[in-house]
Amino acid sequence: VTVLPKEQWRGLRQKEAVIRLNEPPPILVVEVVSESTKTTDYRAKRSEYGVLGIEEYWIVDPLKAEVTICTLVEGFYDTAIYRGGEVIQSPTFAELAVTAEQLLMGEE
Repeated sequence: VTVLPKEQWRGLRQKEAVIRLNEPPPILVVEVVSESTKTTDYRAKRSEYGVLGIEEYWIVDPLKAEVTICTLVEGFYDTAIYRGGEVIQSPTFAELAVTAEQLLMGEE
């Protein structure tokens, strides 16, 4: 899942949905882990997103029942892990009030 400003999203509708280095980074990227993508989601994406300057990305991991929030600080990602009833703290969406469990279960 990628959250983009409306203008940037409109520009991607007519071409391949790939963010390039010369384009503004997405507001937020969310990766949902599966058995086949866990190495990529936890390792490779961290480097790729750092180069693109994506300030925040989430790793939603139903296999571990946790949500990791990665925040770009001076070129490296700091991480915070949320489980169960812990309320997710998003620097980008400070008004968000959802627990890890709600997110993982698809609840409101």
